[in-house]
Amino acid sequence: MGVKIQTTMDGRVLRLKLDDGKANTMEATWVREMHAALDHAEKSAGAVLIEGREGRFSGGLDLKVLPTLGRDALKEFVRDYQRCVLRIFMFPKPIVCAIAGHAIAGGAILALASDRRIMGDGDFQIGLREVAIGIPLPTFGCELARSVMPPTSLVGAVMRGELYAPKLALACGMVDKVVPLSDLAAVALEEAREMARLPDIAFATTKKTLKSPYARLMESAESADLDALTNAIPAAP
Repeated sequence: MGVKIQTTMDGRVLRLKLDDGKANTMEATWVREMHAALDHAEKSAGAVLIEGREGRFSGGLDLKVLPTLGRDALKEFVRDYQRCVLRIFMFPKPIVCAIAGHAIAGGAILALASDRRIMGDGDFQIGLREVAIGIPLPTFGCELARSVMPPTSLVGAVMRGELYAPKLALACGMVDKVVPLSDLAAVALEEAREMARLPDIAFATTKKTLKSPYARLMESAESADLDALTNAIPAAP
């Protein structure tokens, strides 16, 4: 079992449970465990279901741990994190997110990188909070939002870092469906099972065609994003 991510097979669906007992934040361990889970999914699964716990999907980057890193280590992490997000976005198997709690900043980025976002109707929020806390939203965050949200929603979500309760998140296009919180796990698992039945090659090829224009922009901006994010996060001497 992972420190940050627990994995279980449920038929052809690989379930990834984000639960570190706290805010489900992202640092080097999270990136390593996510890559290992995706390696497993490529070999053995028809679809992936990413779940947090009730009340907390993910609080995004670990802004307590990352500032303790030296500048070189921080830069290495940011690069690895960028590439992990891109891998999730372009992953050849379907990825469904079940959001049962706050999905803030990097947590929202993780959800937007998936193929299907289902949110429980509870007292929590989702949003790209980066600008509001003084971190430039990187190109990959902007392009993830652009890939799923209508233009009328982008200024509030991206430029102002607005947070959305479930029904507002649905209205602005940040999530695809809102269901009663008690039904979320079952509904998300059934959707993942349905997507796992799609023909593998047809799905992967079409997904690549649809998402490649956004991915190319993310890749071309990697160096600029790396510098901007690294400079925005304090680092140890």
